[in-house]
Amino acid sequence: MEARAGLAMQSRAAVGVGAGPGVGRRGRAVIRVGKRPTAASLRVGGPAGPAAAKPLAPLYCLKASRGHDSLHNSVDEALLLKRKSEEVLFYLNGRCIYLVGMMGSGKSTVAKILAEVLGYSFFDSDKLVEQAVGMPSVAQIFKEHSEAFFRDNESSVLRDLSSMRRLVVATGGGAVIRPVNWKYMKKGLSVWLDVPLDALARRIAQVGTASRPLLDQPSSDPYTAAFSKLSMLAEQRGDAYANADARVSLEEIAAKQGHDDVSKLTPTDIAIEALLKIENFVTEHSTSSGPVGDLIVDSQNRRTKAL
Repeated sequence: MEARAGLAMQSRAAVGVGAGPGVGRRGRAVIRVGKRPTAASLRVGGPAGPAAAKPLAPLYCLKASRGHDSLHNSVDEALLLKRKSEEVLFYLNGRCIYLVGMMGSGKSTVAKILAEVLGYSFFDSDKLVEQAVGMPSVAQIFKEHSEAFFRDNESSVLRDLSSMRRLVVATGGGAVIRPVNWKYMKKGLSVWLDVPLDALARRIAQVGTASRPLLDQPSSDPYTAAFSKLSMLAEQRGDAYANADARVSLEEIAAKQGHDDVSKLTPTDIAIEALLKIENFVTEHSTSSGPVGDLIVDSQNRRTKAL
């Protein structure tokens, strides 16, 4: 029988950014409640997934080793990130944020930063599926079952997450291909991290493809093989990614900063742009009808009363 990835809250307390899901009875993924770590304990560039969080330097120290000017710029970035998060938080009203994008686009890294500054909880949908099925990796699930089996469990995870509030969710690269997943993600706000394919191919070629079943194939030229497969996937999924409420283009961020290579961007740069795009989306829809417009009008009314 197919494992069903249900999620159960064990407490009314907030789930910490680094709180990892465990496997409960009958294969259900149980979200364990934990203490929310400070910025100093947030893993910025490490492996994806709640269980990977380990103590590291605060976000503003990302470029400290490059000199005094870089440290100053990093502090400015951190302050801008915090200020923008406070502005966006007012309009979110507890709605979840879902990051979508191609594999290797940095969704988990950016999602952890957003969760930290917003005071939200972070979850990686791939990790929750692994926990529910009882297997250590997506690659093994594909190998021992099938992609369809994985997608069914992925949809179950997103369905259950959509009933919660104050989460930042890093989704799998293929989560966008099922319309039902958009039904779940549209209960919150979705953000597409749009990364150039050549940058993705370089990144994936460097770290290997063993953990990425759709790319894992023997090749004497890992970059060319990755680029070819990514191009095919991008063509298949491009329209689906465009369904996101906001698009964060790394090429546009790099151009604004005077870079010709997106690899020069920091995760904080991308997180700041994501907050700007979210803010643009919610403010543009502030006069529209529907859930987004209603929540903003309600928030504005409450702010007016408070004044």
